[in-house]
Amino acid sequence: MATILRTWSYQYQWLYDGISRIAAISVGGEEQFRQLPWQGLTVGKETKVLDLCCGSGQATQFLVKLSHDVTGLDVSPVSLQRAQRNVPQANYVEALAQEIPFPDSQFDLVHTSVALHEMKPSELKRIVEEVYRVLKPEGIWTLVDFHKPTNFLFWPGLALFMWLFETETAWQLLATDLVGLLEQTGFEIDKHNLRAGGSLQVIQAKK
Repeated sequence: MATILRTWSYQYQWLYDGISRIAAISVGGEEQFRQLPWQGLTVGKETKVLDLCCGSGQATQFLVKLSHDVTGLDVSPVSLQRAQRNVPQANYVEALAQEIPFPDSQFDLVHTSVALHEMKPSELKRIVEEVYRVLKPEGIWTLVDFHKPTNFLFWPGLALFMWLFETETAWQLLATDLVGLLEQTGFEIDKHNLRAGGSLQVIQAKK
């Protein structure tokens, strides 16, 4: 599954950014898309934020406008180098999302943008447990990722996108009850909104 376009999109940031902008049109553009998960939340200058699976800093660039204490975590050193260039206001850590190298109860807010679909089910479960661990009591995990469309008109576009750019794990996420997994781990779901014909889900989960 996936084509050479997936490889190219990770090799060339201009291609990745272009694809992201096109994909975000359905929810009002990239800026609107990146900020959807924390809408309605109070994020202040002292809010301790972890941008989990931060990539090249696509969402980090908006988080640093809200908080002066943002850490980006990603397993890819190439992505982290790009993030450091793109958003030098944040701190960065190279690590696996399922092995977050921070003590318990460290962050007020954890954010994850379209990254969970890259994980195998066993990895996904471990990531949920790790995020719960590093969040402070009453801390919030905000995330956006794929969801099985509720409007059949959005199926062809999503299927084409996934065929071109994604792997089997993205299809596995469509079959996963992410809200249920979060609740089983101990999270309380404050918000679960579906966008773009149900093909995107936006979640705010409280520890």
